[in-house]
Amino acid sequence: MEHTRQSKIERLIQKELSNIFLEETRKTHGMMLSVSECRVSPDLSYCTAYVSVFPSEKADETVANLNNNLRSIRFALGQRLRYQLRIIPELRIFKDDTLNYMERIDELLKK
Repeated sequence: MEHTRQSKIERLIQKELSNIFLEETRKTHGMMLSVSECRVSPDLSYCTAYVSVFPSEKADETVANLNNNLRSIRFALGQRLRYQLRIIPELRIFKDDTLNYMERIDELLKK
């Protein structure tokens, strides 16, 4: 039962974070940012979001910038989810490099 609630909240937070990041990245041309996965702790107090950045050269800088602005991102998330969740979880944002990993494996297999 708890797992079902967790997965619903994960999807909800992923969707809303994607919308927040979409609005912000419209201002910066030539960059695309997407939330690939969200994981919420069982007590719903922490949320770990994995972010994929294109082009990947800007990924470290973008994730560092997002981590510097976690308070404002959490506030914007709270404004959107105030009627669905009582407590907005603390956010942790990490770079998702699975696409680079897949490209590297394909490159090695072609050789």
